[in-house]
Amino acid sequence: MRYHAVSSFDEAVRISASATGITRFLAGGTDVLVQMRAGIVQPDDVIDIKHVPGVKSITRRADGGWDIGPAVSGAEMGAHAELCRDWPGVVEGMRLVGSTQVQGRATLTGNLCNGSPAADSVPGLIAAGATVSVTGPEGARVLAVADIPKGPGKTNLKPGEVITCIHLPPRGANAGDAYLRFIPRTEMDIAVVGCAVSLRVDGDTITEARVALGAVAPTVVLVPEAGAALVGSTLDDAALEKLVTAARAACRPISDKRGTVEFRIEVAGVLARRAAAIAYARAKGETA
Repeated sequence: MRYHAVSSFDEAVRISASATGITRFLAGGTDVLVQMRAGIVQPDDVIDIKHVPGVKSITRRADGGWDIGPAVSGAEMGAHAELCRDWPGVVEGMRLVGSTQVQGRATLTGNLCNGSPAADSVPGLIAAGATVSVTGPEGARVLAVADIPKGPGKTNLKPGEVITCIHLPPRGANAGDAYLRFIPRTEMDIAVVGCAVSLRVDGDTITEARVALGAVAPTVVLVPEAGAALVGSTLDDAALEKLVTAARAACRPISDKRGTVEFRIEVAGVLARRAAAIAYARAKGETA
């Protein structure tokens, strides 16, 4: 195995483009190092991007949005008061990844690129309408986070491409988000179902809403019908029932040792209802 500590993304892409075997980018390493120890993957080239300038930065843009570097850890996100205030659902999703020790290394970008349908940080990003900047052998491009997942352990990134930044849109006024998951244990487990809701209100009326589900399909999924069920409502019972119905209809889960198909579909509706209530309260300034 060849280890490369690069100082720029251009250098990382150049090495990746010329590599002929298995390549992995290293930021936090909480996925790839575990996979290597377990024999799941044995890279020929490991490209360490931690020394690239800016990779550990959390920056508020002029438009009020946020740029999060690919090596920013969950612990660093959780300690950033302004980011937590703007996007609490995004942060709380990432803060559920692993133990306290893992939080010091695990990254938002790594959780996304691992391609797990049960990734806790990804539903919040998709509900937020987040995008990523990508650099590769063919140049730079911007993709919606919703377009990154392809299937279990797979992404739509092209060979040699690396995510250089995650972009959260401006939060703006009267908006809130939330992420909830169900796990069999009290902590440090993989989501059986995850749900993120992001919405905006005008007075008591919801004017925008996005809902994303995790662990109920081959990828984390945006559910436009679930968001549409909330728009124009005051989160009344009728809107919540439509939300639950839409969330459950979007589920295409599997049965495994952590939950059956029927259980996951049922829980998806429950979590959607609860996450919507939290996001709604946050948008109205009624809860942190």
